Amino acid sequence: MKKYIVLAFMLLSAAINAQNVEQIFKSMPANLLPGASEGNRTMLLVDSSTTSVPYAFGEIKKIVHSENYLKIETSKAGSTQLKLLPFEGDSLLVCVIKTVCAGACDSYFSFYTTNWEKMDSDKFLPNILPELFYDSSKKGEENYKYAVSLPDIYPISASFETEGTDLTLKLNIKERLTQTQLDKIKPYLKSDSVVLKWNNGTFK
Repeated sequence: MKKYIVLAFMLLSAAINAQNVEQIFKSMPANLLPGASEGNRTMLLVDSSTTSVPYAFGEIKKIVHSENYLKIETSKAGSTQLKLLPFEGDSLLVCVIKTVCAGACDSYFSFYTTNWEKMDSDKFLPNILPELFYDSSKKGEENYKYAVSLPDIYPISASFETEGTDLTLKLNIKERLTQTQLDKIKPYLKSDSVVLKWNNGTFK
């Protein structure tokens, strides 16, 4: 009998300690989602038929919702993604991606514990540079240097899939460059998207 009691206690503890994206979203600090009350967040998540709720700055719209991933639209130009990533044994890491599309989409990353203690992003994400998208075998060519050195024109957006932990980066340059500039860059562009894999606690 004692064995069954211990087993039941262990299962109950695991259920209590198990964390999903709903719990994380509802406890999200106010400064990360200004104007959205816990009631707004609960309404958005609990009712599967509810895809949007009003809040102080307009409307929050639910785009994707799974056990470990949530994407919401916070304005016509902005969105926020929350992804739970496996980290150090049985613990989880929260990756938050805020994307602003003002002409071209650009994403900003932050990482937290499940208690919303901020972590150093450099530990989990490589330095995202334009070179990731270019053919490095052509480095010696003059126009290659031109392609990767144009200032302030490299908005890079990021997105997760609903399932899995792959992170897709997309180089959004068509909205920022003239056709002449694009023609010079195109021969050196390997791809406008790159997939990073979550491996041993970091994206590679």
